Amino acid sequence: MRNALLLAVQFLTRIPVPMQIQVSPRQLGYSVLFYPLVGGLIGGGLYLLGSLLAAQPPQLGAALILAIWVFLSGGLHLDGLADCADAWVGGTGNREKTLAIMKDPAAGTVAVIVLVLVLLLKWVGLSVLITEQRLDSLFWIPVLGRSSLLLLMMTTPYIRKNGLGEQLVENLPVSAAKVILGLVLAIVWVVLGFIPVLAALSCLFLIRRVALHRLAGMTGDVYGASVELVELVALLSLALYV
Repeated sequence: MRNALLLAVQFLTRIPVPMQIQVSPRQLGYSVLFYPLVGGLIGGGLYLLGSLLAAQPPQLGAALILAIWVFLSGGLHLDGLADCADAWVGGTGNREKTLAIMKDPAAGTVAVIVLVLVLLLKWVGLSVLITEQRLDSLFWIPVLGRSSLLLLMMTTPYIRKNGLGEQLVENLPVSAAKVILGLVLAIVWVVLGFIPVLAALSCLFLIRRVALHRLAGMTGDVYGASVELVELVALLSLALYV
């Protein structure tokens, strides 16, 4: 279990893991169970930073928190979102063309526009929550984002063969994942209310439906995009109804 946790931290963050980790298919599958906990590590850092910046103007605090948020994840999920944005537009409805564009590391105009809009909306949402002194949400939003991966892995086929994502999905302990996901959603519901939970689940439903229609399943880029979009809708739903 320790190695599985370290694998999750190593994969989802830039937090240094100062050791060699033996990777087995079983450990890869179990590492997914720790994704919400990794979200908690990121969220805890954001909450601490928000507390330290409480005396600063909300806009400045929001910008610094957002910068650290991106840094802690290494831009991993933003990269997936950018690839999906380019692929969905450039793929023109064709499955193979969409998948080919996702593999292209270059970012097109659509990717840049989407990234700017997402980061701008996150910054605005953070400014509102800081102004309203809802720093507790800074902890739970990254937890929700990374918990979304459990739900997608349990319910949607992974279509890239012989890759890391395929091993994660095939070796995921589904029963344990259901329990963890249920606990996370219940806790967030109690702490933040039903609105961010409903927003997150609605967003995931749409992502899953669109991915199945265009690709017949998930890819790593779609996983990354889901984290960013779930975080965004949860953040904005709180900011709108705080």
